[in-house]
Amino acid sequence: MQTTAPDSGNDRSGAPAQPAAAAGSVRGREVAAVRLLWGIVVLALLAGAYAWYDQRRTTQLLQGEVAKRLAAADAAAAQARARDSDLANDLRDAHAKLALLEARVAEFQSQQAALEALYRELAPSRDELALSEVEQILVLASQQLSLGGNVQAALAGLQVADAKLARMDRPQVGPLRRALARDMDRLKAVPYVDVAGISIRLDQAIQAIDTLPLAKDERIAPPPAAPSRADEPAWLRFLHGVWSDLRSVIRIEVSDRPAAPLVTPQQAFFLRENVRLRLLSARLALLARDQASFKADLQAARGWLDQYFDRQSRQVQLVLTTLTQLSATAMPGEMPDLSGSLDAVRLLKSAGERAPERAPARAK
Repeated sequence: MQTTAPDSGNDRSGAPAQPAAAAGSVRGREVAAVRLLWGIVVLALLAGAYAWYDQRRTTQLLQGEVAKRLAAADAAAAQARARDSDLANDLRDAHAKLALLEARVAEFQSQQAALEALYRELAPSRDELALSEVEQILVLASQQLSLGGNVQAALAGLQVADAKLARMDRPQVGPLRRALARDMDRLKAVPYVDVAGISIRLDQAIQAIDTLPLAKDERIAPPPAAPSRADEPAWLRFLHGVWSDLRSVIRIEVSDRPAAPLVTPQQAFFLRENVRLRLLSARLALLARDQASFKADLQAARGWLDQYFDRQSRQVQLVLTTLTQLSATAMPGEMPDLSGSLDAVRLLKSAGERAPERAPARAK
């Protein structure tokens, strides 16, 4: 009970102080609110100032970037204008060069047309060229026949000429082709002579002349020695050996052949050279198709070989056999000439040359 009395006294004394405390707290709240408001205002001002500064800095950066880009664009535009100017100049130069080239091309075309017209007037036609080639082939074939007697080469030339005329397919070459056919038939009737093979065999015989043994150098084979028995005494074998040596000192041979002629070394040299010259002459006669000279040279060489050389030698026998076989070779008689074909082609060429001369006369 004692404790509650002072409390009631305090309540009585504090009752008038509650409004003042309330008023002070209100004023404190107002001051705090004002302060808070001013803080907010200051913060807002600071934020606005920062935003303004940042915006200004951003604007300045943008202005600088824009200025740089404008400067770069101006420089690029200047370069583009300079490039356009250079391109325009190059284009004008190109147009001028193109016009010059077109003028030159037109001039060249006119010159080419004039040259083609001149060529057509002066140059021979295909038929004339073909006839000229056929004439050259026939001339070569005629030379092969007259100089070397080469029938196969002449026949091949005539066949080539006939093939060229067949490709021309012109009716006016009919007489020429008939003349070629007659000459080819005449060449085919000529007997074939293997000139190359005969020449090779003659060359082999010529090369073997220096190795052929002469008849004076012929050596008679010694008689076979008598067989000795193993049971013979030594003195008897000695006597047999002495008797064999004495028999080899003097040898008597019975022969039905004449004695071999004695030839000195100098004569032997000239003998071999004469045989070689005869064989070379026979080869020349073969190339000339001279059958009489060919056989005469071979017979002379064969006679010398038979008389002065060792007929028992295998090499001499081979050379004699070769010469005998070659002597039996039949040479063709008179070689046919190609005058008919040459006259036909020349007549055809002259007719073709007279044709252009008649054309202008008719035009006049």
